[in-house]
Amino acid sequence: MYDVIIVGGGPSGASAGRRAGKLGLNTLLIEKEEFPRYKPCGGGLSKHAISYLDFELPGDVVEWEITGAKVFFKNQLVEAHKDYALSALVSRDMFDNLLLEKAKETGIEVHTGEKALCCREMPEYVEIETNRGIYRAKFAIVAEGAQGLVKTCVRPVDTREEYGICVVTEIPADGKEIEERLGRAVELHFGVAGGGYGWIFPHKTYYSVGIGGTVKDLPNPKRTMLEFMSAIGFTGEYKLHGHKIPWGGIKRKVTGSRVLLSGDAAGFVDSFSGEGLAYAISSGQFAAETVAGICLNGGKIKDLNKYESLCQAEFGTHLKYSLLFSRIMHRFPEKTFKTFTSNDKMINKYLEVMDFTIDYKDYLRWALLNFKLR
Repeated sequence: MYDVIIVGGGPSGASAGRRAGKLGLNTLLIEKEEFPRYKPCGGGLSKHAISYLDFELPGDVVEWEITGAKVFFKNQLVEAHKDYALSALVSRDMFDNLLLEKAKETGIEVHTGEKALCCREMPEYVEIETNRGIYRAKFAIVAEGAQGLVKTCVRPVDTREEYGICVVTEIPADGKEIEERLGRAVELHFGVAGGGYGWIFPHKTYYSVGIGGTVKDLPNPKRTMLEFMSAIGFTGEYKLHGHKIPWGGIKRKVTGSRVLLSGDAAGFVDSFSGEGLAYAISSGQFAAETVAGICLNGGKIKDLNKYESLCQAEFGTHLKYSLLFSRIMHRFPEKTFKTFTSNDKMINKYLEVMDFTIDYKDYLRWALLNFKLR
């Protein structure tokens, strides 16, 4: 009988595992893949996300540092920068492996290459069934990402209106070429994917190129991706990878009687930018702390509800207004994105949202007062 079983070894599960191990919980982490493993993702790690780590990020994990953005809408381009790094670009295989190794350092039990099939909540414990056996624990943290099904012990899978589709690829290039094209900026292209955007992110030896948008507005994601790549000058043969991404800010059930959902499994993602790493890391840590409060500090089973309050206080309002902002922008794209890309003050202020200096609620209020964004 474990104190907690964590399903998923990505950033949220690994962060939960590290915190659980440091707090002294008898912990089992189950991950279906062998690490390091490929993960389709732009790899943007905001300064906000880095602030949740309780260790120094090794220099060899950081492939590029970003100080600003080039934002395109049709024939308009605006660029803005801060005088400091807003985020780091990492390859997710290396970064995720680092987090899992950091979790192992605390002495928790880790099973990789083992797939969790389902979770059953019992009155006194939970059962996690895998392709290798059945395990029991007082509690479980499900951090399996957006596409897993173990979380259905707590809530149904997202409907097509509650998640989006991303397509991403890596295009090899040398550092000099990348520096000349992007410098210390990411490229964001609006108007190319319905309900979302296209991107070019710099890495040490490649560009991460992708699109993301709503399901209804991307009936043929592969074709849209190929059209976008051609428009920005990439016409070679590249392997495309697709995945789901939940819209954050939607009210979802994230706690069961003995199960907590964290990260993408809980839907904790910025609905406008698609960023999820900061919320994955922090929610995993909150989940472990909540379980420790019950198992080690004499808490009661009802204290599991504190987890949702912690997440709400930390980033709930931010994600709620990210969804509102996204819906406003994409409902009236001609007007709003024309305004968004007409003045570098709009982009410069949005960089403060990326930096978490202000939240989306503050940004919307500022934009409405200064630019009549409605």
